[in-house]
Amino acid sequence: MSTTTSLRLLLSTPFNPSSSSSSTTSSFSSFHCKWIVPKKSSFSSKWAVANMKNPHNMDKGTTSREDPTGVFGSEEDSGTKIPSQAKSLVEGSSSVMVSEYKPIRDVDYIQELLAIQQQGPRSIGFFGTRNMGFMHQELIEILSYAMVITNNHIYTSGASGTNAAVIRGALRAEKPELLTVILPQSLKKQSPESQELLSKVKHVVEKPHNDHLPLLEASRLCNMDIISQVQQIICFAFHDSKLLMETCQEAKNLRKIVTLFYLD
Repeated sequence: MSTTTSLRLLLSTPFNPSSSSSSTTSSFSSFHCKWIVPKKSSFSSKWAVANMKNPHNMDKGTTSREDPTGVFGSEEDSGTKIPSQAKSLVEGSSSVMVSEYKPIRDVDYIQELLAIQQQGPRSIGFFGTRNMGFMHQELIEILSYAMVITNNHIYTSGASGTNAAVIRGALRAEKPELLTVILPQSLKKQSPESQELLSKVKHVVEKPHNDHLPLLEASRLCNMDIISQVQQIICFAFHDSKLLMETCQEAKNLRKIVTLFYLD
């Protein structure tokens, strides 16, 4: 009997539960076999495609209810933690994606915190550019004065600009024992204005053995000498001040506390 004939017979004959007609049963079974098709699961299809690419999962008997790590990735690889549904309802939507934060150890930050907590006086080296306006020099002079009256020992050089402002501020504090000026060369190599100001300083260190060197090289050696005698340096510079940038970097390499002020 064909499928069409069976369908017509089924529709035309009233349904009787007690009936045991073999033809009706055969027709009904044929109808179910031909027309009732199970619905495919979309997730099962994705699983089948994933396992076709990775047959190793099929060997392990992975079911379609499991999340294949090869397709969706793992939480450990993504660097985030996804909370459960219950946790999301309790804590709110802000906890859905929680990124792992790994703090970076900052040696300079720790050193500055220790310096703030330190109550005793320190030795401080002042560096800076010669090209500085009058207002900037006044601010540096006040800073130097404040450092000396709080019993900090100031080290600087003898050039004009920053160094001259530091010397004037320290002299105003009337504590000459807390000011040391280290020159890159001998005193006679300094300008007349610098020589006049240095005549008021009690501790002046000359380096006549560097008179034959160019001023840039002698200044570099002088800065290194100052760094070796202080705990902290304060520098006033422009971004293109090559020698001063090198001085600050060298101080950081020696684990000194560096406070750098940019003038541009």
